[in-house]
Amino acid sequence: MAKVLVMTFKNEAGQNVNVRVRYPREDLTGEEVLQVMNTIIAKNVFPTTGGDLTEAVGAYFEETTRTSL
Repeated sequence: MAKVLVMTFKNEAGQNVNVRVRYPREDLTGEEVLQVMNTIIAKNVFPTTGGDLTEAVGAYFEETTRTSL
């Protein structure tokens, strides 16, 4: 089972932008993730076609299972 941290931001155009991080630490807290998201916004780490990231909307873990046929 693969686990991914998905962080959702809003950009200047008002669009949601998802940033996915593979293999996140199992013991991450919401506060830690919010601090990282605010740093990403402050340092303008990821450019988007809709402009700079302006707001941290939320984050969640996504787990997927792959079954070969």
